[in-house]
Amino acid sequence: MERKVSIVVPCRNEKHFIADCIRSIRAADPAGSLVTVLVCDGMSEDGTRAIVEQCAQADPSVLLIDNPQRTTPHALNIGLRHMPFDVGIILGAHAEIDPGFIRENLKVLDADISVGCAGGLIENVFDGPVSRRIGAAMGHPFGVGGAHFRTGARDGYVDTVAFGAYRREVFGRVGWFDEELVRNQDDEFNYRVVQGGFKIFLSRTVRSKYYVRASYGRLFRQYVQYGYWKVYVNRKHRTITTLRQLVPALFVLYLILAPVLAAVVPLLRWPLLAVLLLYVAAATFSAYRASARRGDMPGVMRAFITMHVAYGWGYLKGIVRFMLLGAMPSRASGSLTR
Repeated sequence: MERKVSIVVPCRNEKHFIADCIRSIRAADPAGSLVTVLVCDGMSEDGTRAIVEQCAQADPSVLLIDNPQRTTPHALNIGLRHMPFDVGIILGAHAEIDPGFIRENLKVLDADISVGCAGGLIENVFDGPVSRRIGAAMGHPFGVGGAHFRTGARDGYVDTVAFGAYRREVFGRVGWFDEELVRNQDDEFNYRVVQGGFKIFLSRTVRSKYYVRASYGRLFRQYVQYGYWKVYVNRKHRTITTLRQLVPALFVLYLILAPVLAAVVPLLRWPLLAVLLLYVAAATFSAYRASARRGDMPGVMRAFITMHVAYGWGYLKGIVRFMLLGAMPSRASGSLTR
């Protein structure tokens, strides 16, 4: 019996990327499945919709669906609920999948009935020196910790993947994507997948490309949102979903308190300085290992620091707002940064 595979692509104002994203899906091996591409558009104003409409005219398996709410979790749910499917795959408009992406995901799901979600590796693609340096930082363990889908460390069971392929049964058991979450909706969903009794498997045979943002400013805003919304997820679940999320917040707290402690307690000056020197040494060594070119080292270090400080600052803001004040997310935090 032919399986139905829905690939949902949330997008808004992605005219430079959406055609190649769709083209890569259409060129992939369907592995004997009926594949439908559902582009859920947040009312784009840059010509994206016209491009998707042209793709839909050329291939009826491509559908353009409106997402008036304009957020990613709304888009994912709208797309997944649009039609019946056996396997639902989520993707990003900045992404392109390898020809074997669908086939290899289905192999993983077929091999083990306990696996509710399959995923693979993301290869960063650069459009200039800044994006190359940011991509190097995002692909190194020092930058992203245990995010195996970026670092490519190993095959095996993980706590999350990007661009996951989910069995239909998963949604029946754990529900849909949380529409309150502007960021971290896939991490939060994957947490529920594991809590619901399913496993998540990362296979290095599942590959995709992602076009990296080329601005340190956008990178900073993006990671502030990651940290901020992670605390909101923690509050909803009344638990810390992963311990590694605490490290950037502790680092930023150290940067804030170290000068005060050094001034008040002179004996702490050298130990506090040693912590900073240890971080700089680790960042320098990691930047050396991650850099494709020797001249990229300063830029990779800048990206490391930007990611760590931004995530930590966002996390601390989230602690104050969600844990101490008991407030809901601010209206400004609902604006998705790209």
